[in-house]
Amino acid sequence: MPTIVVDVMPKAELLDPQGKAVAGALTRLGHAGIDGVRIGKRFELTVETADEQTLADVEKIAAEILSNSVIEDVVGIEVVE
Repeated sequence: MPTIVVDVMPKAELLDPQGKAVAGALTRLGHAGIDGVRIGKRFELTVETADEQTLADVEKIAAEILSNSVIEDVVGIEVVE
């Protein structure tokens, strides 16, 4: 059965407090050269078939349920066999 992966990230213009905390921790641990960290979400949906209708349904699900359109963008939808 195929899996459809949906990646969601905070909008670029918004602050990412989790990413900022991780970036600060990396700097304190001696990992120089990292300018920033952004933390998002990954969803893996197992489907019976990955046809056009299923992909359209997943796009709708991603926009309406998996992401908050006010503060997040769906940045990727990919079929993994």
